[in-house]
Amino acid sequence: MKKGQKKRIWTKEEKLKIIKRYSEEHLSARELGKIYNADHSMICRWIREYAVKGEVAFEEVKRSGNKYAALHTSKNISEAERLKLEIAKLRVENERLKKGYVVKGVGANKEFVTIKDVNTK
Repeated sequence: MKKGQKKRIWTKEEKLKIIKRYSEEHLSARELGKIYNADHSMICRWIREYAVKGEVAFEEVKRSGNKYAALHTSKNISEAERLKLEIAKLRVENERLKKGYVVKGVGANKEFVTIKDVNTK
């Protein structure tokens, strides 16, 4: 992908169309990549997945998001949820300290500073 280009999302139908041309017209993945302006290695991966799982390989998978994200904005959370959120925040902070950096600021102004740059006195 070239710099500044948006990521191309391929639908299930488009993937199946490319695989069908691969199998019926005996075109190589490189040739199909040039025709559809797609990376040939991605097409090879689709072909392998299709061979193993069939059309099910291209079904959209619903992924769960961050379960703690809504708790930050929720005003009426229970004591148990508040404590779970606090534990999660402390675990994240602990991992950051282990890796040697701290976070200063919030939101878009967030800055990651290495511990050796921070004055600990």
